[in-house]
Amino acid sequence: MSDEHKAALAKGREEGLIVRRYLEALESSRPRRGRRRTPASIEKKVGSIDSQLGSADPLTRLHLLQEKKNLEEELTRSSDVHDLSDLEKRFVKVAKSYGQRKGISYGTWRAAGVSAAVLQRAGVSRARS
Repeated sequence: MSDEHKAALAKGREEGLIVRRYLEALESSRPRRGRRRTPASIEKKVGSIDSQLGSADPLTRLHLLQEKKNLEEELTRSSDVHDLSDLEKRFVKVAKSYGQRKGISYGTWRAAGVSAAVLQRAGVSRARS
């Protein structure tokens, strides 16, 4: 395998990783249905569960412990806010070449949740090339 081939493979892997991280961040920051929970409301609910645990029967205790674990994970995820600006900058640099190499159209990027403004900055156009 030539050095050029190895470099092309490495570039492809790096671009794929950048695209993946950006799309995952978009997915995780997408608004969900229903009322949004605040960190304060999650902490309040965890406190309520803690107070119920002492007097709960074993089956209820099991469910409360699982609910508490789920809430704590949600709290951790909400504090791990993805810095979309950095990911977006990196995505903009590679989206056009990645899309051309993989045959990804403008419409497909849009269907995946990438905004038109980001695609424009990346140089991905609606026109077929």
